[in-house]
Amino acid sequence: MSTLVIAPLLVALVTAILTLLTRPSDLLQRTVSLLGGVGYLVAVAALFDAVILPLGGESTTLVYQVSNWAAPFGITLVADALSVFMLALASFVSLLVLVYSVASIDAFGQRLSYHPLYHFMLVGVTGSFLTGDIFNLFVWFEVMLMSSYILVLFYSGREHTRAALNYVVLNLIGSAVMLIAIGGLYSTTGTLNMAHMAQLLSNPEPHNVAVLPVLGLSAVLFSVFALKAGLAPFQFWVPAAYRAAPSPVTAMLAGVVKKVGVYAIIRLYFTIFAAASIDLSFLGISGDSFLGFFGPVMFAMAAVSIILGGIGAVGRDDVDGILAYSSISQVGFIVLPLAVAATAPSETVRDLGVTAALVYAFNHGLAKSLLFLASGTIQDVVGSDRLSDLGGLADRAPVLAAGFLLGALTLIGVPPLSGFFGKFLVFQAAAKAFAAGAAGAGLALAVALAGAILTIAYYTRAWNAVFWGRPSDAVNAALPDRWSVGGGDVAMTDGGSGGLKRLELTTQVTVVVALAIAAIGFGIGFEALFATADAAAHAALDTNGYIDAVMHGPGVGLESGGGHA
Repeated sequence: MSTLVIAPLLVALVTAILTLLTRPSDLLQRTVSLLGGVGYLVAVAALFDAVILPLGGESTTLVYQVSNWAAPFGITLVADALSVFMLALASFVSLLVLVYSVASIDAFGQRLSYHPLYHFMLVGVTGSFLTGDIFNLFVWFEVMLMSSYILVLFYSGREHTRAALNYVVLNLIGSAVMLIAIGGLYSTTGTLNMAHMAQLLSNPEPHNVAVLPVLGLSAVLFSVFALKAGLAPFQFWVPAAYRAAPSPVTAMLAGVVKKVGVYAIIRLYFTIFAAASIDLSFLGISGDSFLGFFGPVMFAMAAVSIILGGIGAVGRDDVDGILAYSSISQVGFIVLPLAVAATAPSETVRDLGVTAALVYAFNHGLAKSLLFLASGTIQDVVGSDRLSDLGGLADRAPVLAAGFLLGALTLIGVPPLSGFFGKFLVFQAAAKAFAAGAAGAGLALAVALAGAILTIAYYTRAWNAVFWGRPSDAVNAALPDRWSVGGGDVAMTDGGSGGLKRLELTTQVTVVVALAIAAIGFGIGFEALFATADAAAHAALDTNGYIDAVMHGPGVGLESGGGHA
């Protein structure tokens, strides 16, 4: 048993508590928060080194049994290549967003509640990625969501209150449904431990486990994860919540929090429920496994998300609206290869589909965080994100414009940016499935192509309206001259007190540029990203390996007399 598994969780939790205790001192609280963000990144890096490195080799699965209670009776935390891959995205993005927050959130908001809420949200994200217990997945979801509820409502205006109320009510309903489904799974299988559940589902007869009710309950549970991920038809909370929240919070929601729902789909349906076998013939859906049922469901949701989100983005007249509807479309691109993988005719195609989804999720986390932070900077400087109020920013803020352009090109899929490889893998997975004769693979290719065209359309429109052409009156008033590092202060136009100081704006733009550089770097060094995502995909599909690590690994199991740290 390895205590390294709980390191990121402990760092995030301790940081959240310390930022509460240091509220009387602005400087000390921000210092503790930033140091905690760095510590979290270091803890995840150490876990990454222990689990995945060296790249290309066999990854390791580390298990921590809380209080040395062996699985399936105790609380289990599991760090395998899949969970560590998601943690790597969360740690990198969260640190940069935190740096941006220090520069963009007003001092009163930071001192009052922002930093503790931010780190408690990160605690929930971390616990969700590491838990090996389906009930504790619900618990960590709630920790994450309770913090996000307040952060969405952070500005307390009428629009923010309405958006937050919709967000809270929908997620509370989702949480209630999730708890009911988990209770049903426990009643049906007799366990909450994910590995033990997979073990029972792989051989249900001796344990009197009825597989068909598990399928129904897992379908109910899937709707909850689709809601958390913002998949159609559960996407309606996304635009209002993303527009209402402060830009760094929106960057975290789109870049990291949404990926928790995607992770849950991969972990439960490809690792756990995939262990079950069942003959299916329902509404034209047939197969011999749970994935045979969920594949068409995933495809339908992904296709509607891609098209609906893309059309919605094309029709929006504000930057945040374009980005919010784009997020709906882009999460469809993440789930589309999972649909292909679920119905894949071979293990090679299945592995490629999951790898494509993970690479796309990683790229989306970087690029969409970048774009929302760039949009927040535009609003801080100009005072509006409406396309009619903007124009010519490429002339007045060229560095910010370059960062936004690179983020947009990443999601469009232009080489050598990392997004090109993510989109290429999505098409490759669908093409290989089509060549192998998989049902619906041709339609998946057509949907992906339509989505790619829509992505080009709405990001081209956003770029032309915001950055190209002559500077608008609002841009001229806010930036009468070209802004550069070392220039004068910029007037604050968002209602904040004082001016937007040179250091604050420089910090915000630097974070945007850092994310843009990361998109370039992961594109040039894509081999390392692919190897990591491939290891994560192998871990997701290796049900037996997951069961062995949790139930029979070193220091695990009743026969061992408990684990040893």
